[in-house]
Amino acid sequence: MTSPQPETETHEVTLSRDEQWAVHAHLASIVDEALENDETPPTWALDLFDAVEDGDGTTVLTGSQARRLSDAMTSYVDCEESPDRDVIHGSNVVNRLEDCLESEPTQ
Repeated sequence: MTSPQPETETHEVTLSRDEQWAVHAHLASIVDEALENDETPPTWALDLFDAVEDGDGTTVLTGSQARRLSDAMTSYVDCEESPDRDVIHGSNVVNRLEDCLESEPTQ
């Protein structure tokens, strides 16, 4: 007899078009950098890219994806080279993700 798989916590994150663009731009840069270095892009970045692109405004992320995206966007908004508009929208994304991670997950 096998044990049932534990349900994965998920979080619905609603992003504006500008917030989606900031996430898209940063994830694309991670993928592009890996390709330029003849490396395989990180799976987590590709998975997040797909999740955000498929979300149509509302993106469903696992807890680990939400934490990973929060960490990635925090690094992006803290980078002096990030465009000001991306810093504003990226900061909103980080705040929204932190709020989701602090609240009860949906199943």
